[in-house]
Amino acid sequence: VQLQASGGGLVQAGDSLRLSCAASGRTFSRYPMAWFRQAPGKDREFVAAISWSGGYTSYAESVKGRSTIFRDNAKNTVYLQMNSLTPRDTAVYFCATISRRFGEYSLSEHEYEYWGPGTQVTVSS
Repeated sequence: VQLQASGGGLVQAGDSLRLSCAASGRTFSRYPMAWFRQAPGKDREFVAAISWSGGYTSYAESVKGRSTIFRDNAKNTVYLQMNSLTPRDTAVYFCATISRRFGEYSLSEHEYEYWGPGTQVTVSS
C-alpha cells in the first residue's frame, strides 16, 4: 500500500487548503482513511477519519466545524478540506490507513499500519 499526500503549502491565517492523499496497491474503497498531523516539538495527533463507505466521519475538536474529510473512491483519493486556518494548524499532515478490509477507523495512530510521507502546512499570522 502506498499513500502520497499533497496540497500543503504556505498560507495566511484565514485561508483554506485542500489536502489530497492518493492511495495505490489495493482496493481503496474497502478501507477507512484518516489524517493526522504533527507540529514541531509535539506528538502526532488525530485530525479526521472517514469510514470505508464514506458514510461516517470523525474530527478532532480543534478542527471540527471548519474541516471536512471526504473521499472519491473512483479516484482512490481522500481529501481534507480545511478552512479558517490559524497558525496552530501549522504541522506536517499525514494520511494513514489500516490493513483490515472493511474495518472501522480509529482515532489512535497506533491502529494504523500504513502511512504516507506527509505534506507540510504552514499558516502565517
